[in-house]
Amino acid sequence: MSLCFFVSDLHGNVERYTKLFNRIREEEPVAVFLGGDIIPSGLYSFTSNADVLENFTEYLFTNLRQLKSEMGNSYPQIFTILGNDDGKSVENEFIRADAEGLLLYAHNRKIPFHDFTIYGYAYVPPTPFMLKDWERYDVSMYVDPGCVAPEDGSYSVPTDIKKNKYKTIKKDLELLTGDDDLSKGIFLFHTPPYKTNLDRAALDGKTIEHVPLDVHVGSIAVKRFIEERQPYVSLHGHIHESTAITGKWKDHIGKTLCMNAAHNGPELSLISFDLNNCEDAKRILL
Repeated sequence: MSLCFFVSDLHGNVERYTKLFNRIREEEPVAVFLGGDIIPSGLYSFTSNADVLENFTEYLFTNLRQLKSEMGNSYPQIFTILGNDDGKSVENEFIRADAEGLLLYAHNRKIPFHDFTIYGYAYVPPTPFMLKDWERYDVSMYVDPGCVAPEDGSYSVPTDIKKNKYKTIKKDLELLTGDDDLSKGIFLFHTPPYKTNLDRAALDGKTIEHVPLDVHVGSIAVKRFIEERQPYVSLHGHIHESTAITGKWKDHIGKTLCMNAAHNGPELSLISFDLNNCEDAKRILL
């Protein structure tokens, strides 16, 4: 049995992290997937409370060191990406934590793991929010009504906005995967695929200048990528309320099993699955 945990969108909630660390101690998974939006909002970078981010990353890495010391060889591989609310100002800290062996920073990387390959990708399509560190145009330079273009937002690190303007999620995924065989590929995305059970936002009846808003806010590029390339499993977060609206935290795109760990309640949403039998995955609210 190759037990894995998947969580996403914890947003620096210490109570949720305490529950996660305790569950790791109890069940000793071989891998833990952190699917982005894992620290307090990157918008703190622009305020006098910027030390909130530093204090939380210190808390997180201190607890991971302790967990690693306690568990020894049973310490899991912790595959990690950031999300659109995290801010790139902390990215180097996660890269250093990777070098220390506390986690595997997976964004834009492919990492062999047992018989599988883990692919990480943090970017999401344009949102209504102003922090744009982890936003990309999806398949073209189109912005949904109510959303803000990447070049019109704010960045927590110096960014070549003109250069980024011509990058898309579609092109990024092509560069990341090339002609790889993805039948054993596990994708750790922050964005969900478009028009699925996993990307349903609470936008019913809402309009911008009389234009109805699309209630599905996931990535078209990710949806098409999964349809065409059929990876083994894809893991997603970002849209907290989707499961509450659709009643579904799993979906299938062809043969690919897609799962959403984001949650709009106070509990920790923990997805537990066996790498060799993912269809029997369970979602537990702790």
